This record gives sequence, C-alpha cells and structure tokens, in this order.
Amino acid sequence: MLEAFPRSLSGSASEFAIPRPLRWKGKVCALAGLSGLLLVVIVFATTLGSVHIPFSTCFQVLLSQLPFLHIVPACPEIFGGTLNLESLETIILDTRLPRILLAGMVGASLAVAGATYQGLFRNPLADPYLLGVAQGAGLGATIAFLIPFTLQWMSFGAVPLFAFIGGLGAVAVVYSLARVGKTLPATTLILAGVALGAFLASITSYLLTTCGEELHGIVFWLLGGLSLTNWAEVGIVLPCVIVGVIVIWLHARPLNVMQLDEEQAQQLGINVERVKLTLLAAATLITSAAVCFTGLIGFVGIIIPHAVRLVWGPDHRFLLPLSILVGAIFLILADTLAHTMFQPTEVPVGVITAFCGAPFFLYLLRRKKGLAFF
Repeated sequence: MLEAFPRSLSGSASEFAIPRPLRWKGKVCALAGLSGLLLVVIVFATTLGSVHIPFSTCFQVLLSQLPFLHIVPACPEIFGGTLNLESLETIILDTRLPRILLAGMVGASLAVAGATYQGLFRNPLADPYLLGVAQGAGLGATIAFLIPFTLQWMSFGAVPLFAFIGGLGAVAVVYSLARVGKTLPATTLILAGVALGAFLASITSYLLTTCGEELHGIVFWLLGGLSLTNWAEVGIVLPCVIVGVIVIWLHARPLNVMQLDEEQAQQLGINVERVKLTLLAAATLITSAAVCFTGLIGFVGIIIPHAVRLVWGPDHRFLLPLSILVGAIFLILADTLAHTMFQPTEVPVGVITAFCGAPFFLYLLRRKKGLAFF
C-alpha cells in the first residue's frame, strides 16, 4: 500500500519541464473537448426527471438567463397539456440545475483531491478520504442526526455543519499526530490517517446500532446522495472548491518534481514541507466542502485520476484540470442515473459510481496493460 509510484510513471524532471509540443497540443484539445462535453452533459441532465423536457427547450431556457440575449423558450406539451414558462423555469433553474452543478463540483473536487493525494504520497491507492475525512464527516453527520434538538446555521441544518467540522477536525488530528518536528513523514501521515479513520468508523458503527428510527436517514447519507439540493448549497461549496482547486493547480509543477524523490525536490529548490502542508490543506478543504452536503460518495477520487493518468499521462499541469472535467462529467451522469433509473425511488449515487465506474476502469487497465502503472 505504501509503495511509491514507479519511475516509469513519474518520469524525469526534464520530461515535466519541457513537454513535447505534440503532447501539449493533444492535451489542450482534450481540455477543450471535455469542456464542451461537460456543457452538453449539463444540458442533457436537465432534460431528465419525472417530467421529460426536450433538449432544445432546456438549452433555450439556459441561454435565456444570459445577459443581452432575449430568447423566449418554446413551452413543450406535457401529459396532453402545455407546460407554462414559469413552471418550466422552476423545474429547470430551481430544481434540476442546482443539483447538476453541485454534482459537477463534488465530482471535480473528489477527482482533483484524489489526484493530489496520489501525487503527494506517490501512492496509487491514495484517495480523498485517506486521512480520515470520510470517517470524520460520517461521525459528525451521525451525531447531527442523533442530537435531540434542532440546530440551524444560515438556513442549513446540523448535518452539513457537523460533517464539515468532522472532516476538517479528523485531518487536523492526523496532522498533529504525524508531524515530527518541522517535518511531515508521508508514511507516518498515512498510518495515522488509517488508524484514526478506523477509530472514528468504529464509533459511527456503534452509534448506528443505537440510533433507532434515524437509521435509514444516516445510512442513506453515508452512501451519498444529492436530493433536495438548492442554490444556497451551491453558493457555499463553490468558493471553497474554486480556492482549493486554484491553490492545488498552482503547485502542479512542484508536485511533478516531487514524484522523483523528496530529497531531490529539496535540492532543486522546492520547499517540500510547505508544499505538503499547502496541498493537504487545499485538498482537505475541497473534500470536506464536497461531502458535507452530499454524503460520502466513494470511488470517484481514486479511479478518475487513474483513468486520466492512463489516457493522458502523469503531468499534473494537465492531470489536475483533466481530472476536474472528467470527475464532473462522471458524477453528473451517475447522479442522473441514480434518480431516473428506478423512479420514483432514488438509488444512492455512491452505489452508482462504484457499479458503473469499476468495469470502465478495468477496461482501461486491460487496454493500457503495457503501461507500468502499479
């Protein structure tokens, strides 16, 4: 588990510093293509639900919200009658679009956090929950479900607040336990995260056996879901994601150099300990912000970076933005499938991500089996 990435994957410092023009061109085209695909997926996802709305109508409604564009969407016929414009905009803009955008942000956050942890620890098994974020958030949410009084914060209930505090608090404890003087050994950090995560998970398991009628709500939250999403949640998560992603991407080149060896990176002028702390803080922030409203959506953070790395290579300057786009697309499609597959019943999106993503990743591994990846 604690083995580093092989040198064949991480490459040399010169390979990261001077990429071949052809590789740059292909990756820029991939970024442009995935960006366009993400927009198409967003519009497509707005068409699906208990009321099917034509793609062209959804596209017109979304365009009508842009400034300086005066577009009147054509109202479709639903159940033998015509859906009025006000109802149409309510369905698309107030019900479906916030959920889709939150799903995209959560997918992007988990994917980029997973890529960061995998590069930082040079560990192919690292994921956004490696340092106990999931276990801390899960325990916090479970406690919030069980408290005997009502707690509100900025119109939000106790569950997202306790989950956010629990995720950040778990990583803070792991960091304090693993720090040795002014250094932060990666192996010690991982082991501390695994140990604390197991301890917090055991407390959560005990609470589940005593929670009574709250069991269903807790289990559904732990499996992940995006039902009842609103614009206020999007507004809370978006700034955290933007700040965290920018900080991580600005450290893409140091992250490339650190794939060789921490001592060599130090000799090349990289302040390794500062980079570690900055990346850990940024990745933990976006992971905690992502899971506090949606629950523990697994699989995305470990598999999406692997898939992107297999297809487009390990250079973090492109790996990070490509992971953002692929993660957003993947989770939007998974959530769309989760709430439309067995209507009116909704399947936890974490179940869908594992069920759909694992075969695809195994296909990629088989197709790229010539790469020395593990």
